[in-house]
Amino acid sequence: MRQLTALDAQFLSVESATTAAHVAGVAVFDPSSSPSGGLTREALLTLLRERLHLAAPLRMRLADVPFGLDRPYWIDDPDVDLGAHVHETTLPAPGGEGELAAYVADVHARRLDRRRPLWEAHLIHGLAGGRVALYMKVHHCAIDGVTGSEILTALLDPSPQPRLVEAPAPASPSPAPPQPPGLLAMLAGAITRTIVQPVEALCSLARAAADLDAIPVLSALPDARLVAQAARALAGDPRRLPETPPLAAPRTPFNGPISAARAVAFGSVPLAEVRRVARAFGMGPNDVVMTLCASALRRWLLAHDALPDRPLVAAVPVALRATAASPGTPDGRVGNRISAMITPLATDVARPGERLAAVRAALGAAKRRFAVSHRSWLDDVCAMVPNAFAALATPLVFRLAGVAGAGVNLVVSNVPGPRRPLYLCGARMLSYHPLSVVTDATGGISITCASYDDRLDFGVVVCPTRVPDVWSVTGHLREAMDELVALLDEAPPHGNPGRESPEERQEPEGRQEKVPA
Repeated sequence: MRQLTALDAQFLSVESATTAAHVAGVAVFDPSSSPSGGLTREALLTLLRERLHLAAPLRMRLADVPFGLDRPYWIDDPDVDLGAHVHETTLPAPGGEGELAAYVADVHARRLDRRRPLWEAHLIHGLAGGRVALYMKVHHCAIDGVTGSEILTALLDPSPQPRLVEAPAPASPSPAPPQPPGLLAMLAGAITRTIVQPVEALCSLARAAADLDAIPVLSALPDARLVAQAARALAGDPRRLPETPPLAAPRTPFNGPISAARAVAFGSVPLAEVRRVARAFGMGPNDVVMTLCASALRRWLLAHDALPDRPLVAAVPVALRATAASPGTPDGRVGNRISAMITPLATDVARPGERLAAVRAALGAAKRRFAVSHRSWLDDVCAMVPNAFAALATPLVFRLAGVAGAGVNLVVSNVPGPRRPLYLCGARMLSYHPLSVVTDATGGISITCASYDDRLDFGVVVCPTRVPDVWSVTGHLREAMDELVALLDEAPPHGNPGRESPEERQEPEGRQEKVPA
């Protein structure tokens, strides 16, 4: 039994009538490799029963403190009713990506039931070609990227033959049912935290102020850079922090109050192409991924006559915890150890090669700054606000941020995955498309990708009132990949990254795009 951190609790507080704070993934399988030739709900339930002890977030539920006076506690629930968490459906014909995305979008928009462990799985039949999909979502308060990957590792196998998994240690003859802390203990903890909260808030404020110029919204305040420098000087902080470029997010159709509806789309590009571009220009694959997102968003904004003359600003989640020493081994980890880098996306750069170089430079500057900054700034910001107040205020603050156009334009996340095929109950996984969260303050679109086998699989989640044509985004991602490959194939021997693409040759230099009011 443990208490949620301030950051974990913030993921609960951010939920509202229009915001659900879970992360998810859609895996598509070929069941022909399964010994039974199929993938059934019963087989999935059997697998979960055998391996639930390997995935702590799937067996933990919340115990709330009365009146929300303090952050909730996690308690282990050894008797999880798996049947209430695992669902099964069949898509209508023809069972294509559109039908799959429509079903997933509807489920992704629904918040999880907090009376149970915070996850759901949906086994989806009826896909063209006899394929089967599995959509699984877990609340963000319970997992980050590392713990999410560990859950996948626990359920999947490296061959069609399921591996042997050591059973959990036998329980005592008469195990006591899990109990939350007693009422008096909870109230005593809440009173203690209330007393020390001002001191904790001041410490968090001092740490966050030293990196004020790299925090979304706050970095746009007047003289944020001077305030950060003064805070470091007052604290005797010897760090020499690289300066960040301006991080004020421009107004776009992505930003503003969102609705409760969601739409999703899937796309993929060959991982070999990403690596080829990265090698050719001496950069990392993540630089290429960020350029693909920048190019796709630029194309979308141009098509909607809404391209700002300043670059979009993206939040890039960063894991702060190492992977488990032995993947798939139970270690009881639950919750988040993450931070975020904030970086411009160079959507204002017309030529694809120059855009690639600009994204690389901006991301490199963000990485250098992040390496020497207080990586805990996200935790510090969350810890400044008492839980009782945060639960009430957070949805309103996020809503106001959306109305004001503050925050970032979107969240972009790249999750490294396995390079070899994996199997679920013997069925080979063909693709895995991660899906994330959209909020009023972080934009009505999020782009997440995961590498798997020889593919880079994208999942795009949008609020359809902000982005009514979500599938055009994944189409633009494919076009952006083709653009970078063509840049290699058609360039002179040493490359010419500043060369214009056919699309951009039609665009006059210095064009000022209309920005929505």
